[in-house]
Amino acid sequence: MRVVVTGATGNVGTSVLRALAQTERVESILGVVRRLPEAEFAKTKFVAADVAEDELVSHFRGADVVVHLAWLIQPSRDLRITRRTNVDGTRRVFRAAGEAAVPALVYASSVGAYSPGPKDRAVDESWPTDGVASSFYSRQKSETERLLDRHEREFPEMRVVRLRPGLIFKDTAASGIRRLFAGPFVPTSALHRALIPIVPNIERLRFQAVHSLDVGTAYALAATGDARGAFNIAAEPVLDPAELGRLLHAKPVPVPASLVRAGAKLSWRAQLQPTPPGWVDMALAVPIMDTSRARAELGWTPRHSSGEALLELIEGMRRSEGIETPPLSPSTGGPARVREFLTGIGRTSR
Repeated sequence: MRVVVTGATGNVGTSVLRALAQTERVESILGVVRRLPEAEFAKTKFVAADVAEDELVSHFRGADVVVHLAWLIQPSRDLRITRRTNVDGTRRVFRAAGEAAVPALVYASSVGAYSPGPKDRAVDESWPTDGVASSFYSRQKSETERLLDRHEREFPEMRVVRLRPGLIFKDTAASGIRRLFAGPFVPTSALHRALIPIVPNIERLRFQAVHSLDVGTAYALAATGDARGAFNIAAEPVLDPAELGRLLHAKPVPVPASLVRAGAKLSWRAQLQPTPPGWVDMALAVPIMDTSRARAELGWTPRHSSGEALLELIEGMRRSEGIETPPLSPSTGGPARVREFLTGIGRTSR
């Protein structure tokens, strides 16, 4: 089997490469990336190509499956750039896969594509994917779901799978995740369970997480199997203030959601951190997902709990861990994080 993976050097991409390389059926992997990595991965060769502008059909031709992961979280202050990659680039990937007559396409959707939903029960993959209006990430994930709907109608012979994971964590993605969401002002020395005395007890703060390596396994199963359709991907337990308090040995303290959103809005506008308040809205709005279909039809079982994934991320941030790929390397931010300041916090892509 020959597999092509776009966005192969990020948090999920590096885990997908590992899982695919461990799959006996997979003979070769082509990673399509904007910037070539220093790190090497088994069975994998890389080619530099931007999904938003470069020719893709020649890279896809002869592949048994294309796994489309390429996506920009930043810059959060110039949505023309994120849309160019996330929506326009995704459209180009789907079109190229069709032109190259690729038999199967696996797409990285997200829990963020879902419309607001319940937190007291789990919903299956039929829940509407109209997104959360105030979150650019959610709007773009919803829009690309519609692109994929149209692609399926146009290419009914192509096997199409879309995975919708919760929050995805691993230690070696910690440096990249910190840059994307926390910015240069967060001291890594403070990221220790013993130094987190409280957690906010916010109404509707209930979310799902999953270890990146388990997500990689889910993508490998989707790529090499015969499944079709959408699959929710998350580990147990659901993380709420009580569970977070137990994990972190911290005390849940009631905090109004409006206060948290206002803090995120003010600090983002002041360019103290790169995450706009729409991320708060999305976290509090999206439903809890039922993952039974992935377990039954993909044969997927996570090896890590959601709490283990979160604690591994926190420890990875404290130790500034990473992988030598442009999105994940600890050196990407520059010495003393100077490159993060020079490029603007959430203003340009890294």
